[in-house]
Amino acid sequence: MFPKSCDTFIVLPPFTKNGSVIFGKNSDRPQNEVQEVVLIQGGTRASKLKCTYITIEESPNPINTVILSKPAWMWGAEMGANNKNVVIGNEAVWTNNNEGDGDARQHRLLGMDLVRLGLERGNSAENALNIITTLLEKYGQGGPCSERDDSLFYHNSFLIADTKEAWVLETSGKLWAAERVDGFRNISNGLTIGAKIDKHSDNLQGKAKAMGLWDGQGDFNFTSCFSSGADEERQVAGEKLLRQKTENSSFFVHDMFDILRDRESRICRSCEDTFPTQGSQVSSLLENNISVHWFTATPDASISHFKPFVFTTNPQISPLTESPKNEPKLEHGLYKSHAKHISEGGMFIQGLRELELGLLGEIEEFIERYKQHGQISLSGLNELMKCCVDTEIGLYTNSITLSSRKGVRNPCLQ
Repeated sequence: MFPKSCDTFIVLPPFTKNGSVIFGKNSDRPQNEVQEVVLIQGGTRASKLKCTYITIEESPNPINTVILSKPAWMWGAEMGANNKNVVIGNEAVWTNNNEGDGDARQHRLLGMDLVRLGLERGNSAENALNIITTLLEKYGQGGPCSERDDSLFYHNSFLIADTKEAWVLETSGKLWAAERVDGFRNISNGLTIGAKIDKHSDNLQGKAKAMGLWDGQGDFNFTSCFSSGADEERQVAGEKLLRQKTENSSFFVHDMFDILRDRESRICRSCEDTFPTQGSQVSSLLENNISVHWFTATPDASISHFKPFVFTTNPQISPLTESPKNEPKLEHGLYKSHAKHISEGGMFIQGLRELELGLLGEIEEFIERYKQHGQISLSGLNELMKCCVDTEIGLYTNSITLSSRKGVRNPCLQ
């Protein structure tokens, strides 16, 4: 039985509100694995780069500033965004190409390493796609994807987007195919690219034929050739939710929140699940305006608060979402506080929702003012996410109350 892990979504114009591109991902990981949210400042680095398992050549160009939601024990990330308006999420997939270059048991680049490398080096969605595939072909993919379970290894698929377009990239060992997205798309834990292939690895059809996976007759279908199974029920459920919520062509951030919180489809899974939702991200990408990236930094989106982050000239995030490396369980401050208090149920969940709803409205107003006037300073958003984390902690510890906040604008946007 494959781990029932992860879903990633993208919705493009004309199905979205205000011409935005809306990205969303739930990161479902082994039980008790802490996911941290960290900000990595851009710039130049040494010529060698240690990833999770292997050391590779660093880019000769300065890297981008990135915000990542990542398992605290690894170098790579499940999902994230950079200051060039690129977002990426990855999924585990299982294929029938498992020998030699396809042997995922070998220590190579993890799919999560490739997510981070694509964000650090990619200046557009297609540029990030090209970077990931070049690195994949050079170094390969593989290695245990769990700190405590050496038997968890897999190939990867990716959803990569910017303000103008999105791509699905699917891999089998060092082989790959990519499809440019039209309208909306979701990926779960199986290959989905069929005969519509917009980019692919060199001599893909010839190699599939040599491996005995294609007879050379009819249309070449990437999934038919390389898939060895998938969780199709969740894939179908995610597509159904997207279709329903895009009917009026006004899909927005709160709609993606709803999808990532959907328990019935098991897109969202509780901490008691064998493979729970350990972190979630939603990004609203806008060309020539303000893109906003929302992270929970806590498990189970249905009982968590999405907190916004904006790339300003001096962005900050809270140290309470970064795991202390001397902490045996790697539990950061927000993770501990959320786990301790959220079990008390309705009062806190209601409070988190009200905070989130207020932020959604006020940020939308801010973006509209920025669009109209264009000269508004973004310096007031430098500590937006940090302030939201502090406010959430304050709600848990009763240093703020809902009754004292009703009718008051969120201090994080003042």
